Amino acid sequence: METIAITGQPREGLGKKATRAARREGLIPCVAYGGDDAVQFTVTPNEVKDLIYTPEFKLAEITVDGKTFKAFVKDLQFHPVTDEIVHIDFLRLIEGQTVKVDVPIRFKGVSPGVKNGGKLIQRLRRIRIKTKPEHLVDRIEVDISKLKLNESIRIRDVDQKLETIEIMNSPGVPVASVETPRALRSAAAAAAKAGEAAGEAEEGEEAEGGEE
Repeated sequence: METIAITGQPREGLGKKATRAARREGLIPCVAYGGDDAVQFTVTPNEVKDLIYTPEFKLAEITVDGKTFKAFVKDLQFHPVTDEIVHIDFLRLIEGQTVKVDVPIRFKGVSPGVKNGGKLIQRLRRIRIKTKPEHLVDRIEVDISKLKLNESIRIRDVDQKLETIEIMNSPGVPVASVETPRALRSAAAAAAKAGEAAGEAEEGEEAEGGEE
């Protein structure tokens, strides 16, 4: 699992005035929960860009005032107009204490439905898991090698062999499906209609032959 090293500066003031002052200096106010005390600090946008602007799940190794700990992003707040990050909540990883995280889904295998002209639709981008830090993973792999045309894989179908990880999503939530494209449906309908017409023609010929 990839870990991003971040150096934070301790925050002296915690009120609104101090927060606005930090933002004016181009800094992002942060807080790391977990453990005995919450750690208040600031970071530059450049420090966290590889942690935030990615579809991957990554850990942060944060150093503040000479102390280092591992954490992950729990919550983000963006400015409603500029989309700049205005606050980050981290959750510290404490050995032996379970955490709930959202990790991305990655597909493995080739779907027979896709081979037959279907389109793979990803219904869920991330899965919520519950585990201890020492068993944390950065993705959940979903096998689609048996996914046929017009079929779906749901959470209950995800083969999770790691007994140390619990999937928190509802079992009925769809993860992916293979749909028949409109062009393929139209072609199938046209072929069926042509087959019906041919069958009716044959029946007509047989009826005429019988009258003779």
